Amino acid sequence: MAEIIVVTSGKGGVGKTTTSASIATGLARRGKKVAVIDFDVGLRNLDLIMGCERRVVYDFVNVVQGEATLKQSLIKDKRFDSLFVLAASQTRDKDALTKEGVEKVLKELDGEGFDYIVCDSPAGIEKGAFLAMYFADRAIVVVNPEVSSVRDSDRILGLLASKTKKAEEGGRVQEALLLTRYSPTRVEKGEMLSVKDVEDVLGLKAIGVIPESGDVLSASNKGEPVILEAESDAAAAYDDAIARLLGEERPMRFTTVEKKGFFSKIFGG
Repeated sequence: MAEIIVVTSGKGGVGKTTTSASIATGLARRGKKVAVIDFDVGLRNLDLIMGCERRVVYDFVNVVQGEATLKQSLIKDKRFDSLFVLAASQTRDKDALTKEGVEKVLKELDGEGFDYIVCDSPAGIEKGAFLAMYFADRAIVVVNPEVSSVRDSDRILGLLASKTKKAEEGGRVQEALLLTRYSPTRVEKGEMLSVKDVEDVLGLKAIGVIPESGDVLSASNKGEPVILEAESDAAAAYDDAIARLLGEERPMRFTTVEKKGFFSKIFGG
């Protein structure tokens, strides 16, 4: 049975789509069969980051409304045979998605033997975000370590606890925190919240801390998930997060300022 993971946040621009692409790609790289779905009807950015925008013929809304089959609409990744993308529509209204239609697509994906279905949620609490989280088994809440992002994510946690299928059935969605654009230097200066600050406010443990990195933008511009960027700290941090998602123990990296050694201080290395 496929595990449905929603990547969500209360605020836009925190790195949800970057995270969805890297989580899905990282799971596929570990041999899992993965589908990643863009729920952001009207904008559609996931296909750009996955590098398949020119191959989109049919989209998520086409499948929901019976205008195309799932097999016609799923785009197979060129790097991993077990990774598939279902793009959002750029031309439809957000109301084009329905709970019944989303459930139909998810059940069909489950029937195709997928191990994971990653739902890339739009920001906020509108309909697309609600539908992205409604059927989730697990939620990755993406937060920038600053007050407005944390406050908005607290509202998302309230919805996950009350407005999902699991909540309606008396259970709960497994929640995990992912911090993005983290800068230990700025934390030391008091310009940014620390990992512990965010964990304490939201009552969640961090599954990963992604450092502030120019590699993220560079990878996006190339149409490649940043997790595939060799030698990138952001890629290593996403790989760590996926390991923890799968139950592995890994130390949390990129959370402290790297101290310079004696010779570095003298010679400016």
